[in-house]
Amino acid sequence: MFPTPRADLTPNSADFERFPQVKPTGFREYDARWLYPEEINLMGIQAVGLGMGTLFGKRGIPKRIVVGHDYRSYSAAIKQSLITGLLASGMEVFDIGLALSPTAYFAQFDLDVEGVAMVTASHNDNGWTGIKMGLDKPLTFGPDDMSELKEIVLAGDFDMCGGGKLNIVPDMEARYLADLADRPQIKRKLKVVCACGNGTAAAFAPQALRAIGCEVIEMDCEPDYTFPRYNPNPEDMEMLHAMRDAVLEHKADVALGFDGDGDRCGVVDNTGQEIFADKVGVMLARDISANHPNALFVADVKSTGLFMTDPVLKANGVTTHYWKTGHSYIKSYSHKHGALVGFEKSGHYFFNKPIGRGYDCGLTSAFAVLDMLDRAPSKSMNDLLLDLPTTYQAPTMSPHCADEIKYDVVDRIIAHFQKIADDGGQLAGQNIREVITVNGIRLVLDDGTWGLVRASSNKPELVVVVESPTSEDNKVAIFRELDKHLSTYQEIGEYNQKI
Repeated sequence: MFPTPRADLTPNSADFERFPQVKPTGFREYDARWLYPEEINLMGIQAVGLGMGTLFGKRGIPKRIVVGHDYRSYSAAIKQSLITGLLASGMEVFDIGLALSPTAYFAQFDLDVEGVAMVTASHNDNGWTGIKMGLDKPLTFGPDDMSELKEIVLAGDFDMCGGGKLNIVPDMEARYLADLADRPQIKRKLKVVCACGNGTAAAFAPQALRAIGCEVIEMDCEPDYTFPRYNPNPEDMEMLHAMRDAVLEHKADVALGFDGDGDRCGVVDNTGQEIFADKVGVMLARDISANHPNALFVADVKSTGLFMTDPVLKANGVTTHYWKTGHSYIKSYSHKHGALVGFEKSGHYFFNKPIGRGYDCGLTSAFAVLDMLDRAPSKSMNDLLLDLPTTYQAPTMSPHCADEIKYDVVDRIIAHFQKIADDGGQLAGQNIREVITVNGIRLVLDDGTWGLVRASSNKPELVVVVESPTSEDNKVAIFRELDKHLSTYQEIGEYNQKI
């Protein structure tokens, strides 16, 4: 009998070696994410594997699953413990080894396997581990799946039926890269900075870009799990500024930066201007909708208002739906509603048929950017950016807020600003035109300036995003209104960055 997981253990203690440690808050909205070993130990990871196999059995889903791991010093050990639990619950495991998250998603299709469990902490700091999970390709867990898994694991309600089988798949990296390269070459001579932040993508991205005809300038493309320069996160300004410097030094056409597990791509143009991923999404939507008129796109609530107001998208007959932030949310919503592409401000893009298979892949996103440049041979990346209507954006800001309380804090923030709107009050000297509460609260003012506050789905943080279509001053003004209220909460700590 497997011991019931506990949350009260501490490393370097006898009980830490005797019992599984699983902190309940690690089961998030759609991913699992823990500090290791403070919040979960290897026996705890085994318990998660047992829970997944039990869940597959309860759902009547064939017990077959792809498992891979990212490039961190402890990820292989995490994966082996997970596999032990999966095998004990009767799962047939296909171990693809070191992988990007999209490599694992591809493997589900390539091997015709129902489930996936990718051991990765994505772009989180070292010390974090986690699992991206799914049981119905190309989708990943949503809140209901995660809640059921959490209940099984924390109760120790495991079906230890045994009879599992382990298959080692040594060539999935080559199969994944070959699949990506099975497409027309880029005709235009493009010099591309490939920035990997020493993360897992360093073992994949340079050869993928060269395979379709790009001249590649490698930047931090040696895998190094100490992340000596910065976390591989192309949403953070530190990585974007390093990409800017490389573009200017090498006179490159574009810089493409990949996050820690390779499912996101960040962009810096030929002038060194970082382009936030929602703006890149609008540029891609323009390009794609020119060949697919009347297309349906999905964007998350953190994304620019241009998806609704851009005149080129309107002329191409585009319809855009806004939906909850989170790769599982946008992935499933896009799949369910038949959207051609789903876009997230964080850089998760979901290309559905005929462009892709519906999962988020940073290299597929990079290829879409390169195809856009290829179809506009007289224009630079900066030209395409300047073609968009001007808006004034800030980077995504993330003040600390503990996992146990962050949703309650956001509920109180929503109530505060909803009351102002209901009472006909103003923010930043303007009336509130619209209040969107599908995911946190997005307040839209009369001139289209907007600000969003929501709880992060995978870290102990809130998320604050602001944009104005009219002026830098209005962008700053809406941020100050939000920040003024947030500063009254003792539960909210320091920002990762501010305007």
